[in-house]
Amino acid sequence: MDKPTDKIGKKVPGIVIAGLRGGSGKTIISLGITAAWKQKGFRVSPFKKGPDYIDAGWLSKAAGRPCYNLDTFLCISPIVKQSYLESSKHCDIAVVEGNRGLYDGIDTDGSTSTAELAKLLNLPVLLVLDCSKSTRTMAALLMGCMKFDPDTRICGVILNRVAGKRHEGKVRENIEKFCNIPVFGAIPKLKAQDFPERHMGLVTSEEHSFSRKAINAALNVAKDNINLDALYKAVISQCPTGDFEVAQEAISSEKILKETESVTIGIVRDSAFQFYYPDNIAALEKLGAKIVFISPLKEKSIPDVNAIYMGGGFPETHAAQLSQNIAFRENLKNLSQKGLPIYAECGGLIFLGQSIALKDRQYPMSGILPIKFGLSKRPQGHGYTKVEVVNDNPFFKKGETLKGHEFRYSSILNIDYQDHEMAFKMERGKGILDKKDGFFKNNTFGTYTHIHALGSPSWAPSLIKKARAYKSE
Repeated sequence: MDKPTDKIGKKVPGIVIAGLRGGSGKTIISLGITAAWKQKGFRVSPFKKGPDYIDAGWLSKAAGRPCYNLDTFLCISPIVKQSYLESSKHCDIAVVEGNRGLYDGIDTDGSTSTAELAKLLNLPVLLVLDCSKSTRTMAALLMGCMKFDPDTRICGVILNRVAGKRHEGKVRENIEKFCNIPVFGAIPKLKAQDFPERHMGLVTSEEHSFSRKAINAALNVAKDNINLDALYKAVISQCPTGDFEVAQEAISSEKILKETESVTIGIVRDSAFQFYYPDNIAALEKLGAKIVFISPLKEKSIPDVNAIYMGGGFPETHAAQLSQNIAFRENLKNLSQKGLPIYAECGGLIFLGQSIALKDRQYPMSGILPIKFGLSKRPQGHGYTKVEVVNDNPFFKKGETLKGHEFRYSSILNIDYQDHEMAFKMERGKGILDKKDGFFKNNTFGTYTHIHALGSPSWAPSLIKKARAYKSE
């Protein structure tokens, strides 16, 4: 296979890997293809469609480079196209893992679906078919997907969870006869221990003690069961690599110029807090911020920073360790009381609270915000959010509208707040309580709503501005 040459400013060829539903096996197949192409010497640029952090973390490990999220709800289409273009340049090929079913979206038009993203980027689709207990019907389902939207270019399929060669042969024969589309591979039923599941997705790559072993397992699955050369050639042949037509507003999401004085932003990142979009960190760096990573699992004190950004994660799985680090918790609370800008999302919000209750035991957190959390067996908030900024607050202008998403199992056991301390009114989503979100005190702000910096361009400049003000004081 010949590698395509670098074309700076040109669109890199790529493939969108989709399924008929969530849980069809597309993540492991995406990981395997990404790792296998990387092993062959190709520079693979990974992307995840939608607001998912966990799959993106695994894809990043498989490719050996950051995985960027492409989301047509959080960001306008020109920004999504520009993100694909900028994040994949200097690479040979892109792998975009879809989410949910191919045509699933938030409305009947499928405006936020994987299919619409594939059309926006003009990329072919590799469809993963879960063939469990089915043969000829798979051809009918595939034919339906092909005819449902002829503008969606399905270039081939991967058969997943086949029961053996006889089963595989029947499915292949029907697809070739009725659909006239190539079958690039067939994956047998895999053992679950290589990719244990947590909540609604895979365990995070940071928490998986054998993450490299798991990636290698996916790589071997792909090498043993997928015709990687034929798939690569199909992608290259079906992907035009000319210039993208990108609207001017996509060229720069920041509305302010860099100032000469730099600031230091502390980002809380470890196995308890690892949900960050690479674009969010990059947006801070583009505005002149120096990034310092902080771990409340390992460190007793907070270094000299001008602001703190705390992302989401699973603090509940590290509750004992977090609660035992009294020095860090007290340090964070003291800095908050002194006016240090702190912006926290979801898991970070929990750490700002009073405590989290797990199995009748209370684990103290930093105690900055008067909230006590619990943990439920079912999601308490899940999906896209849309909020209106209704109260003056440290980070967003009143009247501003923001799009984001929430995904949490934590619940509010007790909270003490005044209405003016909640910045957001939820137009879509649940928020902290009673359709309210964005709880703040002084310069500390906690929310269940995750935002994407490219879709909420005011966020990074605002955090930088608050950091500069704190530094000057």
